[in-house]
Amino acid sequence: MKQWLKWIGISATVGLLGACASSSPDVIQRGDSQRLAQVQGGVVLSIRNVVVDGNQSGVGAAVGGVVGAIGGFSGSGVQREAQVLGVLAGVAGAAAGNAIERFSTKEEAVEILVQLKNGDRRAIVQAKGGEQLVAGDPVVLVTTGSKVRVTKAPKN
Repeated sequence: MKQWLKWIGISATVGLLGACASSSPDVIQRGDSQRLAQVQGGVVLSIRNVVVDGNQSGVGAAVGGVVGAIGGFSGSGVQREAQVLGVLAGVAGAAAGNAIERFSTKEEAVEILVQLKNGDRRAIVQAKGGEQLVAGDPVVLVTTGSKVRVTKAPKN
């Protein structure tokens, strides 16, 4: 029973750490603060919901593999059997850990098609934020380094 509680605890930790990452347009990364950004005006042509695939950094697989191997190895009192169980449970744990990491870092997003004032068109995918954009909304594209976010244009 203790082994299962340990497994659940480690899996929950991996899930929580993955959920800490955010690509929300409402959250500005520390490295992007106090930097000059380029701003372009435009109009939203269309918006569609998309899903940004989850992260597969290998951390989930590594943690799952170690936990599985330890749990499997301690599942038998016979040395040879414990080794085989440890390997099998390690492989299963790695697959489960990878799936947990990928699922917990998946994110709901929108693809925004914008027509700039000069006639050019841009498509931007960003996480859903607090602002609800609809076709026809005047917006600004804020570019900082290689990151772009779309927000409603201020009213004059």
